[in-house]
Amino acid sequence: MAAVVGRENLFADRSLAILRTLFGARFARDFAVELWDGTRIDATEAPVFTLKINEPFALRAAFAPPLDLSPGRAFVEKWIDIEGDVEAAIQTMERAIGAFPRLALPKIIAQLLQLPKPPAATEDGVQLSGKRHTKERDADAIGFHYDQPIAFYRAFLDARMVYSCGYWDEGIKTLDEAQVAKIDHTLRKVRLRPGERLLDIGCGWGALVIRAAQQFGAHALGVTLSSRQHEEAQRRIAEAGVADKVRVELRDYRDLRGETFDKIVSVGMVEHVGRERLATYFRTAYDALRDGGLFLNHGITQQSRDGKGYRVSGFMDRYVFPDGDLVSVGTTLRGAEAAGFEVRDVENLREHYARTLRAWYANLETRRDEIIAATDERTYRIWKLYMAGSASNFWRGQMGLIQTLLAKTENGGPANIPATRRDLYA
Repeated sequence: MAAVVGRENLFADRSLAILRTLFGARFARDFAVELWDGTRIDATEAPVFTLKINEPFALRAAFAPPLDLSPGRAFVEKWIDIEGDVEAAIQTMERAIGAFPRLALPKIIAQLLQLPKPPAATEDGVQLSGKRHTKERDADAIGFHYDQPIAFYRAFLDARMVYSCGYWDEGIKTLDEAQVAKIDHTLRKVRLRPGERLLDIGCGWGALVIRAAQQFGAHALGVTLSSRQHEEAQRRIAEAGVADKVRVELRDYRDLRGETFDKIVSVGMVEHVGRERLATYFRTAYDALRDGGLFLNHGITQQSRDGKGYRVSGFMDRYVFPDGDLVSVGTTLRGAEAAGFEVRDVENLREHYARTLRAWYANLETRRDEIIAATDERTYRIWKLYMAGSASNFWRGQMGLIQTLLAKTENGGPANIPATRRDLYA
């Protein structure tokens, strides 16, 4: 027994040494550390969070290749935990890794190898087969993320179940208000008028198409690849009494069958298209729009100096958004222009998305038991880490949320929009 205790103490000492190597002078400055054996190192300043190392092998598991997957998996498995501000903890870790000197890598690798081997990785999450962004694989990827039980999404979203960036205009204080404002801001940008035909590509649970009919007098079609979104959207349309003006179909955006629309919106869907399919995506929208029509494309972009964008990988690809592809603003605009669109307005709402994600995260924490009952604790932990990390990325400018207004001009003439933006804020 004494030998076991001695080994535990040795692994505890080694784990603390690794953390000191990693964080340097910032170790335990604004965060506390707790180990599985009861060891605690208090923060020297007011603590923002507590980093909990729950297993002797936890750090070795977290820093094993691939590094875009292993830390997240260690959190999901509860080998590592964070008590307090998870977003701040992610930022602290990323700063430490970013500042870590390459010359110190051999030292920390040697320290990690002195810890016990972690359990073999479980084959969980999703692993899709076939070529990326075929219709079949896209349907599988969308189903993995969006076909969670309705009770799960209802627990952290607003009353209309809008799962995209809110619009936090002056005076807006609640998530419900921010999402209504976002829908209205979007529909005002395309200058939607009574009687016009609207297409919503990736319509979610139907909030935008319902409001387009109720408040703007439009006739709307929404398309989605999620069977659960389709079912719930149909229920909500019937409940709202707008079935004569609104329909939602389980349909790929590539299968619009020659229908023509006055206005098109796509909110939070382009991230699933894939850069190789952007030409098809924009050309499909262009062909479905009447001459003089407007298309509002709303999507997440990767903001980096090299403009290469980011193909979702590791933790996010396995557990959250399989096959997601965040391209740069420039790539998006070039794709739209190549299809024939004229770019009329570009607005970055990234701070709005950080605030939206923080609101979702707060709901996730408040309604934790309800969420676990609808899914399980692993799902709760996956989404907790995903939302906190995403909020951090938007707040620090690593990701942007771009609304782009595109016009299909009539024979290359003037676009059919007002000369200024005043009507958007009247």
